[in-house]
Amino acid sequence: MIKRGLEYKHLIKFALFIIFFTQQPAFAQSLKYNITGSYSWYPYFIDHQAEAPGMITELIPMILSLAKIEAEILDLPPKRTNNALETGQLDFDIVSPSWFVKQDLGPLFVKSTPIIKIIEYVVTLPENVSQYNDINQIKGKHIGTVRGYLYHDDKDFIRADFTSEQELVKALDKHRVDAIIAGNYPVLYWSTQLGIPVALAAVHSDGDLVFRLRKEHVNLLPAINQAIATLRANGKIDEIVKKYTQTLAS
Repeated sequence: MIKRGLEYKHLIKFALFIIFFTQQPAFAQSLKYNITGSYSWYPYFIDHQAEAPGMITELIPMILSLAKIEAEILDLPPKRTNNALETGQLDFDIVSPSWFVKQDLGPLFVKSTPIIKIIEYVVTLPENVSQYNDINQIKGKHIGTVRGYLYHDDKDFIRADFTSEQELVKALDKHRVDAIIAGNYPVLYWSTQLGIPVALAAVHSDGDLVFRLRKEHVNLLPAINQAIATLRANGKIDEIVKKYTQTLAS
């Protein structure tokens, strides 16, 4: 009886050991990501500024740390980022479903809860704003876009790709294009920095930034969502957004 009792205790301990480790979060699992599909995405990603690297650059490590997920940053050129996600070289990125046709991220991905709001506009010079107050006015026209960026309706217009929002604003000033598509914060920042007045015309997309996570990592989504909720509840997300946008007019 004593021997059987000891064997039973060992079995119970072993079972508890298995349950404990199989139910723990995937602390050791490492996700690979690229910060942005652009060389500069102010104020979401700001290259070569360690103390103020951008809203998304700051928030991603906070979210992953709270979710107890390790991560590795791969430095890929913008045009390779989307393909790397499709093939599994990258595990997630930060996007807005509003950038996709019918807000569909595709069968390979799941999305997190919203992180921060993001709005894109058709932007032009002040004297041309009446020509683009209706989103349908971009149809069939050459519109300035950022190489590697996603646009839900880019079959409706002719893309004129540039490397960044900074170059888009310069292109407007040089009359290389009459209108561009850009987020309100990036375009207002570069307008101020370059001393080039711009006007926000029709809204092009209105949504939220989320994690676009490959489906094989769906088990990590509850932890990511909880981390986002925690940062929203303790005011950290609002604090970071204010840090980068309080000097920009909306």
